[in-house]
Amino acid sequence: MEKKEFQAESKRLLELMINSIYTHREVFLRELISNASDAIDKIYYKALTDDSLSFDRDSYYIKVIPDKENRTLTIKDTGIGMTKDELESNLGTIAKSGSLAFKNEHEIKDGFDIIGQFGVGFYSAFMVADVVTVISKALGSDTAYKWESSGVEGYTIQPWEKDEVGTEIILKIKENTEDEDFDQYLEEFRLRSIIKKYSDFIRYPIKMDVTRSKPKDDDSGEYVDYKEEETINSMIPIWRKNKSELKDEDYENFYSEKRYGFDKPLKYIHTSVDGAIRYNAILYIPESIPFDYYTKEYEKGLELYSNGVLIMNKCPELLPDYFSFVKGLVDSEDLSLNISREMLQHDRQLKLIAKNIKKKIKNELLNMLKNEREEYEKFFKSFGMQLKYGIYSDFGAEKEFLQDLIMFYSSTEKKMVTLDEYVSRMKEDQKYIYYATGESIERIEKLPQTELVADKGYEILFFTEHVDEFAIKMLMSYKDKEFKSVSSSDLDLGDETEKETEAEQKEHKELFDFMKNVLSDKVKEVRVSKRLKTHPVCFAAAGDLSIEMEKVLNAMPDKPNIKADKILEINTNHPVFESLKNAFENDKDKLTLYTNLLYNQALLIEGLSVEDPVEFSNDICKIMV
Repeated sequence: MEKKEFQAESKRLLELMINSIYTHREVFLRELISNASDAIDKIYYKALTDDSLSFDRDSYYIKVIPDKENRTLTIKDTGIGMTKDELESNLGTIAKSGSLAFKNEHEIKDGFDIIGQFGVGFYSAFMVADVVTVISKALGSDTAYKWESSGVEGYTIQPWEKDEVGTEIILKIKENTEDEDFDQYLEEFRLRSIIKKYSDFIRYPIKMDVTRSKPKDDDSGEYVDYKEEETINSMIPIWRKNKSELKDEDYENFYSEKRYGFDKPLKYIHTSVDGAIRYNAILYIPESIPFDYYTKEYEKGLELYSNGVLIMNKCPELLPDYFSFVKGLVDSEDLSLNISREMLQHDRQLKLIAKNIKKKIKNELLNMLKNEREEYEKFFKSFGMQLKYGIYSDFGAEKEFLQDLIMFYSSTEKKMVTLDEYVSRMKEDQKYIYYATGESIERIEKLPQTELVADKGYEILFFTEHVDEFAIKMLMSYKDKEFKSVSSSDLDLGDETEKETEAEQKEHKELFDFMKNVLSDKVKEVRVSKRLKTHPVCFAAAGDLSIEMEKVLNAMPDKPNIKADKILEINTNHPVFESLKNAFENDKDKLTLYTNLLYNQALLIEGLSVEDPVEFSNDICKIMV
């Protein structure tokens, strides 16, 4: 038996392997299974050029064998095996990859790009094992060898007995500590879970003897346990099958198996790309919104696989925030991964995949909008707010990409409509896309500000979500038509009443100036309203900040106390105006009372809080007395 030491550099790297490189200890099993898969692949590729070799896929497998009594976990494969020199070279020199050398020697390109290329995955075994033993017999060799190591102290190597070609890796699992539960790596259910999570789509069977129960033969009603070999992994991933082989239920079952949601997917997208970068993807648009979707706890991202091996459970870079509701996965052979295979070294490939996925999702949504309107409206009810956030965020960088996907309730159609549908119905003399904001459709329908625009026969979009107006302010226009709030100080309807309104404003200037002085800086101006028909009073917004935006911003945790510039508009055709004129001529105190009442009435119409409820209540009592 030869005893050898690792090189000084290798000792340091081994310490890093055990303590730093991998985020989760459980990935050791992923690494060892991936190496076993590589070993079988090598026979397959060798058989392509060696006529004396045949490759019968059914003869090759990987087996995981937990032994609680002896506290060992064995990973066995029927792959190509290793000679004594290969054991020393591949396992004695850390970061020397036998798979990479084999790949270069045989000039293999397709389907063999990632697994095993760094030559460090094997040493992840030391994260969970005190002693690692490797027994291997190489293809074409008469002698097997045993390699054994307890870590940085070095390793031994000696001839051994082994009948079949292949490799067995035997891990002596560590004892539990206060912080770490190592027993879990000897439990059937836990091993099954790790295999399903990371290695479900390894192309060869991963077998394990699992415990079953059956009734005793003595009719006692008692059960007895027995062991039965089971293939744990699915092997052929659904995304590598031809779409013609798959039915809707196959995609729905996969959605359920992957636990993407408890609902059924509203839509799925299955795409295979073979261009500048190769990848397969299955994407799902959920039917219902996750309970934590609009919370900090929600994690966006797609599962990322490399050659069927899970690399990242959530890869956020694959989805923009506004499509964060999409579930699914991407599998690519062309990704450049770091040494632990847990992170990407270069993001160029990922950016290219993400760009393609973004377009694919949008096209699917547009197709749903055009051909399955009811389904799209169901989707939009759940996730439309996220699309509007996408328009508003990043200074509107994606506003043109998303503008055709958003919808609002229409005053004339009495249903959700797109901006394109609104513009297609605009009257010839209509300059703007008009909108009104409020807490609900019912509240907006009662707003005094909508009267004049509605009388003109113009359609009004109802904004009921707090992000709506912010998104539209960022969008600014759609198909060269600007957006205008019905509460805007300048509706610019181009009608002849403007001259009459200016004349009235001059005629009653002293009255309005008095009311402005009463209200002081609460309003920017008091003026004649040309928008009101049946209501006595309303607010108009003078600047870019609307009253609805004021409410949203002031509801934030830091309460910035932002105020919109308000104009108090008075309907001079309403009976209330006669009372205002009489009070101005005969009783200025009464006019002050009326002014405060009308101001508070306008606040309530807008859904704003009355600044002094007690004073407001007393003013009402004065009117009654």
